[in-house]
This record gives sequence, C-alpha cells and structure tokens, in this order.
Amino acid sequence: MTDDIYRALQQQMDQYSVGFPQTQSGVEIRILKRLFLPEEAALYLDLSLFLEEAQSVAERTGRNTEKTAQQLAQMAQKGLIFRLRRNNVVRYAAVPFVVGSYEFQLGNMDKELAGMVEQYFEEAFVPSLGQTTLPMRTIPVNQAVSVTHPVAAHDDAVKILGSQKKIALANCICRTQQKLVDKGCGKPLEVCFVFGSHADYFVENGLARFVGLDEAIAALKGAQKAGLVTQPFNVTNPGGMCNCCGDCCGVLRSLKLLPEPARAVLTNYYAQCDSSLCSGCGLCSERCQMDAINFSDEDGTAIVDLNRCIGFGLCVTECPEDALSLLPVDSSRHRTPPVGVQELMLKIAKERGKNLMPLKIQEK
Repeated sequence: MTDDIYRALQQQMDQYSVGFPQTQSGVEIRILKRLFLPEEAALYLDLSLFLEEAQSVAERTGRNTEKTAQQLAQMAQKGLIFRLRRNNVVRYAAVPFVVGSYEFQLGNMDKELAGMVEQYFEEAFVPSLGQTTLPMRTIPVNQAVSVTHPVAAHDDAVKILGSQKKIALANCICRTQQKLVDKGCGKPLEVCFVFGSHADYFVENGLARFVGLDEAIAALKGAQKAGLVTQPFNVTNPGGMCNCCGDCCGVLRSLKLLPEPARAVLTNYYAQCDSSLCSGCGLCSERCQMDAINFSDEDGTAIVDLNRCIGFGLCVTECPEDALSLLPVDSSRHRTPPVGVQELMLKIAKERGKNLMPLKIQEK
C-alpha cells in the first residue's frame, strides 16, 4: 500500500514540466521515498500548480485545518512544494521535479541522494529531454553580440537582472550534485539567480542570499568568463536564471547527446567564423559546451556546426583573433518565449500529451 502512494505521486509529477517518468530500476520511487513521507505524498496529490491557502486545501479535502497548515509549512521547508508569502497571506502549490523540487534540494543534497538522482537522470531524464519545449532557454553573452544587432530585453541577461526588484544568488544544484558523485567540473558554484517570490522562498529556506544589482552583474560576468552558459527560465519574465556547464547541467548534458541540439533549444543567435582571421588555436572549441566547433582538414581553421550551435557566444568572447562573431537568426526564425510560467507549462504538457489538472480530479 505504501508503494502505491509513491507510484501515484510519480505519475502525478510526470504530468508536470519535462515529466518524471517511470524507470525499470524503480530509482524514481527510491527518490520519492527519500524526499516524502507517505502522508506528505498523499497531501501533494491533493494540490495543483495553482497557489492555495492551507485553510482552502483543508476544507476542500476534508482535512484538519491546523494539521494541514503544519504539514504544508513542513513540506515547503523540505523543498517539496512552493510557498508564497504576500500581504500576511501564505499560499502553497505543487511543483514539478524539474524545475522544482530537485532544485529545492540544494540544502538537503548528500552523496546518497546525489547518487540516486544521477542514476535517474541517466535512465530517464537525459534520454527524454529535447523531445518537447525545454523549461530553460539559452541567451547570448552580452559582449558577444555586435552593437549593430540590438538584443531583445528577454535575451539580455543584464537587462533581465536590472528589471528585478529582488535578486537572490544560490549555489548551482547540478554542480553540487555532480561533486557528490565525484564528477564535478570545478567551475564557480554560486552562480544561479532567483527573482521575486522565488528569491523569497530560497532565502527563507536558507538556499540563497539576497544580492544587489552590482553584485549580481559581477557574478554573471564572472560565470561567463569561466565559460558558463546563461540559461533563464523559458519565459519572457523569468523567475530565475542559471549559469550552466555541459559537464554538470542536466539540460545541457542531455542536449549534448542530441545530433542536432539547435533544433531543441529556443535560441535566436548562431556563431560564425571568418576563416581568413582564424589561427586555429582551438580556444573556441574548449569553451563550446555543445561540441559545435570542428576544424578544417585543409587549413586548420574553425568551422561552426550550425546544427549543434545554440548561440550563447562563449567562443566569441575569448577569440584572440576576433575571428568569431555571434549573429541573429533570420527574422522568420526568430522566436519569442512564452509570456509566463502557466503558458509554458500548458505548452509542454500539450506537447507531452499530458494534462496539468491533478489526476485525482481527472479520475472522478
């Protein structure tokens, strides 16, 4: 009977975002048992992605109000659900596994959980990613784009930071997890931004610290200097923005395995090399996270594989010969991300043949 509640929980979480599919090994159930008590799993099944007060949840599900409020507060503290405090009102909502409860385990990640997550990513997450719209998108390094090609606000990391009222800086969950399974890359750790109510949640749970705009921009520039790819949430007004590497990030690791990563990513730029300037030093290839740069057999100059280039421009910023440039895609191929999270989740769910409505309600 206990396993039944965790299987139901897995099936519910599989409805959201990129999903939480079942594996042959059953490692996903071991992860859920590590994170959720049985009664917490049961309460999650009565929540949705829409924010709701504890009293409303209790009344709707026939639970004791005080006990429900305590349980929800505990689940939010454990990183199992999202909590929003506003005008002395506290509301809660279910979250996907990615982006969601996995990222919220930053303070709880240890070698055991990291090992289970790694097994799950290899069995289920990595093979399935890239088949639908991704929850993250790639934006270019500001210095890589010529002033003759203005960057839209939603593609400009500095403008995204500048538009936020609250910014918190957190350690990267992926590099934290990878280090625990002895696969860390050694790149900067405190490089992930969370904004607004998400920033409040992270800081309240001890997962991040508030920073000012100047410190945020300095952290961004340091991350890009270190060769990290800037990836905000895939909406025009994101709740967070990560700086990722192809060694640790689940999204980039999955994309790297695809024959044509550019098809799976919402990106509006691509790199181009001027062979007459290129010295063939190889620095661009070292900084590319998608293995998108090869070298000519004839003269050893760089060649950009546009099927693999996802347009972040790290190769451009460190080219000693200024042979590389980042160009916008043709206007007919330019894509604008969804406006908000709800639109994005609905889009992904439709592509996956899922429904964001809780399964318990669908079964009635």
